[in-house]
Amino acid sequence: MIDISEKRVVFREATAEGFINLKPSTIKMIREGKIEKGDVITVAKTAGILAAKRTPEILPLCHPIPLEKVEIEVSVEDPGVRVRATVLAHYKTGVEMEALTAVSGAILTIWDMVKKYEKDENGQYPSTKISEIKVINKLKTM
Repeated sequence: MIDISEKRVVFREATAEGFINLKPSTIKMIREGKIEKGDVITVAKTAGILAAKRTPEILPLCHPIPLEKVEIEVSVEDPGVRVRATVLAHYKTGVEMEALTAVSGAILTIWDMVKKYEKDENGQYPSTKISEIKVINKLKTM
């Protein structure tokens, strides 16, 4: 890890987002609450929060940051689901990796919950695709 001992504690905020493409029939089932494993949106939000909190356990060179807020937004769109995560903290280093990890964890949870409906006759996922995971905003206030 890099040495941040000389840096000052300041307000940090980062927002990231990503998208998972799904079959129209799967999107319909999510909207109607018919996914066998449960409420996809609620579980994805919870997974995103947990992922943000565990970022330094997943990414070995990240500092453990005392997160003050993690907000996960999940919107069902055509042709899939968009996840947006905003993370806030007062600390010496940024929170963009926590936001990216939150998005990734939430999207992987969505895939896990709907994989039964996404498979083709050969057990493959021809329509399912994770894309566009990116930081869309980063803020540092002195």
